[in-house]
Amino acid sequence: MHLESVGTPGLWIGFTLFVLAMLALDLGVFHRRAHEIKVKEALRWTFVWIGLALAFNLGIYFWFGSECALEFLTGYLIEKALSVDNLFVFLVIFSYFAVPPALQHRVLLWGILGALVMRALFIVLGAALLQTFHWVIFLFGGFLLLTGIKLLFQREDSVHPEKNPVLRLVKRVIPTVSDYHGTHFFVRESGRLLATPLLLVLVVVEATDIVFAVDSIPAIFAVTDDPFIVYTSNVFAILGLRALYFALAAALGRFHYLKFGLGLVLAFVGIKMLITDFYKIPIVISLAVVVGLLGTSMLASWLWPPRRRHSSPKRTSPAPT
Repeated sequence: MHLESVGTPGLWIGFTLFVLAMLALDLGVFHRRAHEIKVKEALRWTFVWIGLALAFNLGIYFWFGSECALEFLTGYLIEKALSVDNLFVFLVIFSYFAVPPALQHRVLLWGILGALVMRALFIVLGAALLQTFHWVIFLFGGFLLLTGIKLLFQREDSVHPEKNPVLRLVKRVIPTVSDYHGTHFFVRESGRLLATPLLLVLVVVEATDIVFAVDSIPAIFAVTDDPFIVYTSNVFAILGLRALYFALAAALGRFHYLKFGLGLVLAFVGIKMLITDFYKIPIVISLAVVVGLLGTSMLASWLWPPRRRHSSPKRTSPAPT
């Protein structure tokens, strides 16, 4: 498979500088001081990131044509939907570690910086594999199909951050204090450098994102094999993830049918990859299927809300160290 990209070196550099500038503006100006993010502020930033993604999509349409624009939009929708499904995991992690609301934004910001690096590495690796070994596309397709089927039939499983192997390793290697110290990841006590629970939270968030990337990167390669489109659609979905979390945190439980829509989407893109040598599904049809499945699952979640449960994760103090 020969992968061609619309992204020139100038576009790659320009896009990277844009992302760094937006993150610097976010961290250094609008959220320089740690504070609790209210829904109104979160919604405002959510619309900003969505607006920037759509503006970028419009630029792709004028510069590279409708095909690339539809590929970006389809990939962005898939990544955004996967992000919404993953927000519940962040909610469980923050609840388990009793992260103060004012510190959650800082953890997600650094988590997103790590995610951008990891996604870039995964995309480079995926592109290299697809270009060198054509059969990898069938491996990706089979993996996505099985993942989609698993989502359709799996029961609601609890998330257990304390069982994360990376967290256990960090706690063995790095001495840790039990209390939060503002936005600090490390503190010095009696001449010793100790980690705060905030570092443990960040470690779990980063480790969790690696698992997320295993699903999302093959899914986006099913839509387009252009590394620039793959990366930019991924990045825009990730950049808006932090604001989306605070905007939807109180209502995440209502999206109980979203996993069925995601399962069908992943199964669809898996099948698309498996049959690519025999029939290439047009991008317009792919976009219609993705929008239809995700829209139907979210509409069903709204029409038939979940029954109230009493098994929400609760914790009143930071995780024991």
